[in-house]
Formats: sequence, structure tokens, C-alpha cells
Amino acid sequence: MQQNSTKISNGVMLNVYPDSIGEKFSDTIEMLKMTEFKDVFSLLYVLPTFFNSDLDRGFSIIDYDINTDLVDTKDLKDLEELQIKLKFDIVLNHLSVASPQFKDLLQYGNKSKYKDFFINWNEFWEGNGVKNEDGIIIPKPEFLNKLFMRKLGLPILKVRFPDGSEQPYWNTFYQQITYNSITIDELENIKGLTEAQCLYIVPVINQAIANNQDFTTIDFKDCTPLKADILQIVEQNRSYLGQMDVNGKSPLVWDFYEETLKKLKGYGCTILRLDAFAYLHKEVGESNFFNKPGTWEYLERINQIAQKNNLMLLPEIHAEYGLHLHDEVATKGYYIYDFFLPGLTIHTIENKTSSALLSWAKEIIAKGYKTVNMLGCHDGIPVLDLKGKEVNGFYNKGLLEDAEIEGIMTTIMERGGRVKNLYDPSGNKISYYQINATFFSALGEDEQKLLLARVIQMFVPGIPQVWYLDIFAGKNNYEAADNGGSAGHKEINRTALSMQDIEQGLKTDVVQKQLQIIRLRNTSAAFSGQIEINDADATGIDIKWVNDDALAHLKVNLLTNSFTIDHIENGITNIMSF
Repeated sequence: MQQNSTKISNGVMLNVYPDSIGEKFSDTIEMLKMTEFKDVFSLLYVLPTFFNSDLDRGFSIIDYDINTDLVDTKDLKDLEELQIKLKFDIVLNHLSVASPQFKDLLQYGNKSKYKDFFINWNEFWEGNGVKNEDGIIIPKPEFLNKLFMRKLGLPILKVRFPDGSEQPYWNTFYQQITYNSITIDELENIKGLTEAQCLYIVPVINQAIANNQDFTTIDFKDCTPLKADILQIVEQNRSYLGQMDVNGKSPLVWDFYEETLKKLKGYGCTILRLDAFAYLHKEVGESNFFNKPGTWEYLERINQIAQKNNLMLLPEIHAEYGLHLHDEVATKGYYIYDFFLPGLTIHTIENKTSSALLSWAKEIIAKGYKTVNMLGCHDGIPVLDLKGKEVNGFYNKGLLEDAEIEGIMTTIMERGGRVKNLYDPSGNKISYYQINATFFSALGEDEQKLLLARVIQMFVPGIPQVWYLDIFAGKNNYEAADNGGSAGHKEINRTALSMQDIEQGLKTDVVQKQLQIIRLRNTSAAFSGQIEINDADATGIDIKWVNDDALAHLKVNLLTNSFTIDHIENGITNIMSF
């Protein structure tokens, strides 16, 4: 079934966290009210710390209520007055350990209403594998080898049920188990344990917790006969962080989706990004990433709910170009993310050749793809997406050769980027996934290159999505990356800007010129017309948008990184040189 026909602005979209600017979401809105930002943006993509969350910078959702620490309902009214439409995320594949549903499961175990809301790993693989010494079913090799891993080891988090049993639950993405210190009072109900023994064993255990020591190596001395009882208290006292995969076969999950889409519509949402949707459908013997036809069936069910709420869906898919998943999704009538543009833009600028970039732009036009594109974003710069892929014994070429992709990665890494990898079921690295860097730093912190990248983004087909930090020529934040833990590589590109930073940035040429280019894209009627990609030397770019008497014509010289824009609107001609 085709995507719903919700009318979406063809203008430019700003991308922020609620606290990317200043301290609260209201500061972003104050920035948008500034004269310098007048008519620059029509859409606003607010990342999911807008909701209550606890991990992965918002993508571990507790619930979809407004995070009142950062957002006020007045903010939504202000955006409505600015005529800026909202885009949100729904994280289809998982919910936080701290969600009401998973907390109920931890509290009531097998008696929980939400027992089947999440996926018990052992129950899922029952009869299709062998239990190991830890009581975890290891799927048969022919099944295990089909799993797509986002981290080392099996995608499980073992949690403790009220009956003392350890239950493994499917956990594709992040997790963390914390052992909390115990107190003497917590041991008082253990029969036969004296006060003197408590005074000895409590600090010993707490020191072991602080040192991340294996509890089996602790010397319990005369408490040894009660070791099991003591460790049961320790285990009951642990806490979790994690993104727990939901069970798409549970009716309660679909009730939750119904409730959530209605709620997001109430906040003013018009575009809904489907985060991690390709991991939702799981079936024994199939890949856990975009298996078919199950994933299509789930996507259609979500689309039916979206239509009832007048929401446009934007499925998020990271996959090799050669797999042609983007083409399959687009053919169904959905908008797709243009995850190819960031790498192609860097390749174009650094190698002084537009061939690959324009080939992709012409494909978008020829196939009628509806795209949302970006340069930088809250995540990394995609590189896996550009690759070719062998499908059914035939190799489909990528948008770039592997050597060219390696060249992009090498360049960005030499300029301070960080790497995110993917792994096979045995823990072996199978591919680079993305490189984390600000787009400005990826371009060698060259302001003219950043302006060139921005104008390319504004002129290729698609709704342009602009990361707030790129507007202000943000540089790699190595301190944040180093201090960010296991996901620290992402923090290199998430530096919050104070209102003073905004005011200072607005005085600089690189910011003023970007806003000029973005405003043109957001307001000119030409971009609602027809696009022409004119033949040019590979060291140049010549793109023209025409709509009746409105025209926007870009000419680029890649040898010098200079460009001009001829703009005609309402009979007035303006030539801009950069």
C-alpha cells in the first residue's frame, strides 16, 4: 500500500536535541525567532530527549510523555505561531528497561501483563539451539550466522525475576548492568547471620562491587555457609539500563503503537521517523534485519496507524546501496533517507569530481524517489551505505568503489574522526558502519568547503535536513568523545551551543552565508518546480531549478571550490558569488 498523502513542506528542516541550543527547548525557539533566522526553516526535527528517556541520548524511550525538564507545552504553541512543523522519532524496535512495561515484567515476572511484550531469548529459540553452561540457548549455526549484530556477543540482557531465576531478553542495542552497594539492614533477614558477620561482609562486598570483582573470588570467611543467601541480596540489588527489543507478535505492542502515534500527533507531529524499524520483525531462520515479508507487513500496519493520524512516515534504513533496500522502500511510496549524500559530498569536494554525486542525483530524479537528505546529523557520517553488495550470487555495484570509500574514511580519520564498527556472531569486525565527526572537521575545517557542501545539499533533490552544529561550523569535540563511555564516539558531534555562542556565530561569514543559502532554498518557488542537471565537466556542477518565472541556478567550480547562484524571483534577478 502506498504512503499516505499528507502534505509536507518542501522547505528546509533544522535538526536539534531539545537542549542543543542554550539549556532548554525554549532557547531553540528563541533562536528561530531571531531576525537572522527569519524564513530559514519550515520544519524542525527534535530528537527524542523531547520524551522521557535514559540512554543513547534519547533513543532508549521510557515513555512518550513530554520531558518537562527540557520542554514546555508553550514551546509547541510558539512553533505553531512560527509556522514550523515538527518531526519526531518513534523507536519501533525497543523500549527502555525503565519503561512501565519492562518494570512491570521485572516486578511480576511470568505473572506480568507484559510477559510477552518483550522477547525472552530462550523461549524464542526453544527447539532451535542448545543451552550453554550459563543456561542461554545458542541458536543452531545456520540460524546464528544470519543474525546481524550491533555489538559484541549475543544480543541479550539477563534480568532477575522475582522467583530468583535469570531470564535472557533480546537486546539488540545498548545495555548496562550496575551492582549497587548493599547495607547491613538489607542482610538483617538472613537467618544465622550475626551483626559481627554483617559488619565484616558488607564492606567486603561493596569493595568488590567498586572494583568490578567477580563475587565468586570473595573470601566470605565464616559467612561462607550463608554465601548463597548473601549473594541473592546482592543480585536483587542490581539495576539495569538497556534498550529492550519489543515483540511485534504481541497485540499489546500494537496497542502501544496506536496510543503513541495519537499522542505524537497531539504534540503537532507531521513527519514520523521510524527508528530501527528494520530490526522489529524477528523469525527463526531469518535475518533479524529487514527480513521479508515480515518487515513489509509490519511497515504496512504502522502506515495504517499513521494514516489515521495524518502522519508522513520516514523509515530509517542503513544498508549498502548494492542491497537496493532504499529502492524497495521508495517503490512502496515511502520517503527515504538519503544516507548516500554525506559521503558523496565529501568525495566530490576532496577528489574534485562530481561524477558519482550527479549520477546519484540523476537516479533520484529518474526513479522519482522522495528523499530527506543531510550532511551532518546526531549520528555519524555513513560509509557502509555507499558500498556494493552481492545478492543471490550477483554483485551489485555501490555508488563508490571500495577504495574510494576507504579514501573518505582515511581522510576523515586523519582529521580526527572516530569509528563505529559492525560485528558478526563470533565477534569479528565485518564492516565499518559510520565515522563520527562534525561535517566541518570532516572537511578539514575549511569554511569554503563547508559552504560548498551546504549549497550542494540545498540544490540536490530532497528535503534538506540541517544539523544545528554544522550551521555554526562546529568542530570535533574530543573531550566529550573521550568522556562519553561506550557510545562516546557520537558525542564528538553533539556540542551544545550557548545563546552567547549563537550571537557570536551570527557575526561570522560562514554562518551568515550558510543562512543566506538555506533561506533561498526554503523560500524560493523555484525549488517547487523542475530540476535540470546540466552536462558539465566532472570538475564542475551545474544544477538548475525552474518553476514558471522563478529560477535558481547553481554553477560550481570544484577546482577552486567557488560557486555562483543565479536567482530570479518575481521578476528580480540576483547573482550571488561565493
